[in-house]
Amino acid sequence: MTEFSGSTVSTNRPDFGELLRVFTRIGFLSFGGPAGQIALMHRELVDERQWVSEDQYLHALNFCHLLPGPEAQQLATWIGWKLHGLRGGLAAGLLFVVPGALVMLALSMLYAFAANLDWFAALFLGIKAAVLAIVVQALLRIAGRSLNTGFKKALAVVAFAALFFLDLPFPLVVLGAGGIGMLVAASRPDWLGIKLGGATPVSGPRPWGLTMRTIAIWGAIWAAPMAVVLVTLGRGHVLWEIGSFFSQLAVVTFGGAYAVLAYMAQQAVQSYGWLSPGEMADGLGLAETTPGPLIMVTQFVGYLAAFRSPEPFTPLVAGLLGAALTTWVTFAPCFLWIFTFAPWIERMENAKRLKGGLAALTAAVVGVIANLTVWFFIHVLFARVSEVETGPFRLYVPDWTSLDWRAGLLAALSAVLLFRFKWNVIKVLGITAIGGLLLGRIA
Repeated sequence: MTEFSGSTVSTNRPDFGELLRVFTRIGFLSFGGPAGQIALMHRELVDERQWVSEDQYLHALNFCHLLPGPEAQQLATWIGWKLHGLRGGLAAGLLFVVPGALVMLALSMLYAFAANLDWFAALFLGIKAAVLAIVVQALLRIAGRSLNTGFKKALAVVAFAALFFLDLPFPLVVLGAGGIGMLVAASRPDWLGIKLGGATPVSGPRPWGLTMRTIAIWGAIWAAPMAVVLVTLGRGHVLWEIGSFFSQLAVVTFGGAYAVLAYMAQQAVQSYGWLSPGEMADGLGLAETTPGPLIMVTQFVGYLAAFRSPEPFTPLVAGLLGAALTTWVTFAPCFLWIFTFAPWIERMENAKRLKGGLAALTAAVVGVIANLTVWFFIHVLFARVSEVETGPFRLYVPDWTSLDWRAGLLAALSAVLLFRFKWNVIKVLGITAIGGLLLGRIA
């Protein structure tokens, strides 16, 4: 087992059975998005059991922010790896995901079969409205934490404009911001608020051989189901489209689920036609009610996409295959990143360019989430929205006669409950779902 040489090193090491029990508990209690999940693991693993030290936990968390994918799940994987090597990392990472994946699968199945029922549509009227307030809350929280310099604020504004008005691809915007950050960090790190750590550099040979083997093995694991789909169903099947799309998404999911939702919605709704904007909001609402990473909303999209184009399977079988494939190609890369870079984490603590790239990328993510917020706002509150292109610019123009006053009322109620009374997300979703049922029969 590789140990860290940080200033404070934990000496408590649980047996494998105890690790399984604790991470099972965490997996079923990890509600509240990444902030709540990271706080829960800190209390359970650092404060109460002292399996890792404060320095180690924060250092690994900072590095996980550099990686695409859900940082809380990757942090859990790293802790499992540190305590019990490969099997510990697999156990911790899977237990963080599996409970939420099973719940999300059950909810997706219910949604697909009941979507045409009036009462079900009324129920999700309230959930969609609550999602508006939830996304605004996430935007304000991340902006308050991330935009601590003028340069970062400018990056956020540019990212929003590039996505909302110019319709530039999400990967280009976030990766471009990361590249700008790496360049700026070399000469003006203060623009990005970078403070380098003071840890002693790690000595000893660099684990290049282990790194290459890990990449080869986990790359094959990641690609295996796609190879099966290619051989049996071909490139024209919806399962190939699902696997290809979410594999690409797994590489650019910096900044968490909210950041990538706008790109996912753009592709899943407009390019592939798998679901509607309102259904995308429904999926996020369902993901908010389940434990585990919010990026589990991808499973909802994969299930519906395959359910609605099932040939040669039945809709249920196709949906299950779509959900399983989506989950596989979403989370297999997370294990690849962690198992590849775990031996390098401490060596990278003082990497100024990497920190600059992360700081700039995080600032751009605020603009990305702002784009998602406006996109959801327009499509949830208005039944008809037109896209107007003027030169290089793209504008969304809602039809004001199609305004859904019920959704607006429930969104306002959600905002009051979240911001004024500090209710948690699940309680707000419950109240607005009931409100949706009550208002659903009003024309």
